[in-house]
Amino acid sequence: MKKQEYAIVDIETTGGNASGSRITEIAIIIHDGKKIVERWETLINPQKEIPPAIFALTGITNEMVSTAPIFDLISDKVLELLKDRVFVAHNVNFDYSFIRNELELSGFKWTARKLCTVRAVRKIKPGLPSYSLGRLCNSLDIPLENAHRAGGDANATAILFSRLLEWDDAKVIETMIKKTATDQRLPPHLPPTDFDALPEKTGVYYFYDQYKKVIYVGKAVNIKKRVASHFSGHNINSQRQNFLRDIHGISFEVCATELIALLLECSEIKKLWPTYNRALKRFEFNYGIYEYEARSGYRYLAVGKLSKGQSCIESFNSLHTAINALMQLKEKFTIDHRFCNFGIPELPQANTKYLEILPDVDSHNEQIEKALNHLVSKRESFAIIDKGRTQEEKSIVYVENGHFYGMGYLSSDIIINEITELKEHVTRYTSNQYIMQLIYSYSEKYAFKVKRLDGVLV
Repeated sequence: MKKQEYAIVDIETTGGNASGSRITEIAIIIHDGKKIVERWETLINPQKEIPPAIFALTGITNEMVSTAPIFDLISDKVLELLKDRVFVAHNVNFDYSFIRNELELSGFKWTARKLCTVRAVRKIKPGLPSYSLGRLCNSLDIPLENAHRAGGDANATAILFSRLLEWDDAKVIETMIKKTATDQRLPPHLPPTDFDALPEKTGVYYFYDQYKKVIYVGKAVNIKKRVASHFSGHNINSQRQNFLRDIHGISFEVCATELIALLLECSEIKKLWPTYNRALKRFEFNYGIYEYEARSGYRYLAVGKLSKGQSCIESFNSLHTAINALMQLKEKFTIDHRFCNFGIPELPQANTKYLEILPDVDSHNEQIEKALNHLVSKRESFAIIDKGRTQEEKSIVYVENGHFYGMGYLSSDIIINEITELKEHVTRYTSNQYIMQLIYSYSEKYAFKVKRLDGVLV
């Protein structure tokens, strides 16, 4: 049986992600599990300018790489050194993504088992003040010469790797490099215990950065499977690379149904506004239809921007949808367009100062009242009663006057006589149009779970 060998790798680059940056220097050290058997390093012409900030960090100049080989010319050598060996690096996914991308550009399809020395040292030597390479070298008395150069960092990583092999009485490394191991697919700063604790149940999960701030909220039918999907595949764009580097922790909340998970996800994104949630941010509700009365006694309807502390009749995620809704009300109830303010100067605005002929104020206001009553009449109060997280409870989604009131869980041994009593057993949440779309869609599909005010609770 062939002895397992390791390729310990470090690279310097023009930037932080493989999709838009290139390698400027590479060092590869071959380790046979007991000792170093080969070293190789070279500067590489990245075929693009090295930014000043990168020069300040590494000391590598454009002049230094101008006569160096481009990666295509050394790709055969790199592949030869990496082939059939475990790819080892400090924060392994960074180096791996760059080298895999460069090899693909050179026409080679290459994959390898990976070992992250950040993860390995966290497991074998827990409790150290920092796991960055420089600070680890200080803590563990490892010599580090030419820091932030490929050769210097690779040498230090090789010494660290040798020490880890000596300290690894529990055979942590052997477990980590198995093909079936999930550990190496996790982000470098994520404790494996956080991932291991995830349930295979419906719910909402949260990713945290190093400051314990939520940076992403997601919902899933199977939390563990969905979270794992974030870390799989070979995506080299900068957004994903930064996202993975920023993940330092995960928490979760199990939900009884997918609807509750959807509503919680939407509410949490609205409340926390996480950095990496982009899709649901498109449903931010910035406009509303308002009603007000002028000194003349005439009542007006208007489209305007939402502001804190000001309540509106209906909220919308775009000016266009708000204007359309007001247009429909105007036409349905024959409201004089002069009393409808559409919020943009191109449309007719209400201006009665110089007008001689106005509708009768009482008749006009009556039409406004009918329009408002029409909106309110569509606002039902009902509850969706569904399965709970356990056999001993039921879940509740409560809607009052057409707006999401709240959701929660009710013990099966509690007797409820009227639907309004359910309000005491839910947590309040803010409603918006998108949330109500989710609720109405679900209630139409599962009408038998909907209990209205005039319905009978079972």
